[in-house]
Amino acid sequence: MPRSRNGFALAEERPRRGPGSWVARGLVLTVVLVAGLGAWFGGRTLFQSVLGPRCQASAAGSSVDFDPEQMSNAATITAIALRRGLPARAATIALATAIQESKLRNIRYGDRDSVGLFQQRPSQGWGTVEQILDPEYSTNKFYDALVKVDGWETGTITVVAQKVQRSAYPEAYADHEQEGRILASSLAGHSPRGVGCRLDDPEGEADVALVGRLLDAEYALTTKAVDGTLSVQAPSEQLAWSVASWAVAKAVDTGITGVTIGDRQWTRSRDSSAWEWQSAETPVGSQEVRLHLT
Repeated sequence: MPRSRNGFALAEERPRRGPGSWVARGLVLTVVLVAGLGAWFGGRTLFQSVLGPRCQASAAGSSVDFDPEQMSNAATITAIALRRGLPARAATIALATAIQESKLRNIRYGDRDSVGLFQQRPSQGWGTVEQILDPEYSTNKFYDALVKVDGWETGTITVVAQKVQRSAYPEAYADHEQEGRILASSLAGHSPRGVGCRLDDPEGEADVALVGRLLDAEYALTTKAVDGTLSVQAPSEQLAWSVASWAVAKAVDTGITGVTIGDRQWTRSRDSSAWEWQSAETPVGSQEVRLHLT
């Protein structure tokens, strides 16, 4: 160790770091922070998809999964197609469009003045911001425009959706056609037992008034109180399964705790049992859907 002239020890002089080394250290720290944030967000997403609330739709041997908010909006889009007497293809086109435009979220922002599920623009005559942010209104406006497109029933989704939306990226709609088909088939009742949701316990009691309003607005169906449940009588077995799937998808909004149709029952749960429809303890008719509220 170097010593001074008077005998006291001196610390070894360290070489001074130039500005380049500090920049390098800053870059390393930035990379570490970005990687850490990426791992946190990735872990959070993984946690939500594996353990958090989640919904799944299955049809023809394939499945897609979305969070409860997205599935609830998909149920609205499908139900309104049925109410209007439109085929499942209309719902497929609308769902593929909404997945591309908003990821099935009723967002309050977008390109320029676009808002809502379909990113409709008030400046292009779709309605006011408040109207477009009403999922039932915006969905009906989409179908109003869809049925005016020549050949929409057989045309490719990319072409048909573009004529409705006038998007800057029309080719993107085709990317979500398969997801739209699976959602439309299961939520329209063509694939019975096709919708399941793993949900947290409801906060408070079920909103009976909201259930009634939504069924009237989205299906033009009414409910009847039966032994502490709400009974919905559908005109066909297919529509009954649509209502049953809709009720599962809407449980996050309404507080519904179970759904019975025919000899099958879905029970709200936070575990994997909520993916499946189990044998019903008290079966009902194949065209009746009972919504359990407690």
